[in-house]
Amino acid sequence: MRDPTQPNLRQVHLVHGELHDELRARGFDVAPGAMGENVTTRGVELLALPQGTRLRLGAEAVVEVTGLRDPCVQLDRFQPGLMGAVLDRDDQGSLVRKAGVMANGSSQPTSRAGPRRLRAASHRGSARR
Repeated sequence: MRDPTQPNLRQVHLVHGELHDELRARGFDVAPGAMGENVTTRGVELLALPQGTRLRLGAEAVVEVTGLRDPCVQLDRFQPGLMGAVLDRDDQGSLVRKAGVMANGSSQPTSRAGPRRLRAASHRGSARR
């Protein structure tokens, strides 16, 4: 039985909507929630957020960034070539993962997440089930 005094942590996948724009420009048919993400953002540089950054979603939910999402072959099952499209190389040849970030979420009321405010749309019926 779960201890009701402990936070109810859930893994949450966040993707920046600008990635959808980039992918659509490259010919992929993607929409918010289509790549299995739970939350789509706009105007938040998710990939630049350090591990441990806390973001408030709505009145009660808070998510804490745990790291970059590792894209998997399921993306290619959704649309061929999509996995490769969310991977890139920087000027030094290092791998850049653009598939969003993972976070642990809690619906427990907590102190304010600080100056970062996140405007997001939730995708309850995401493609990842």
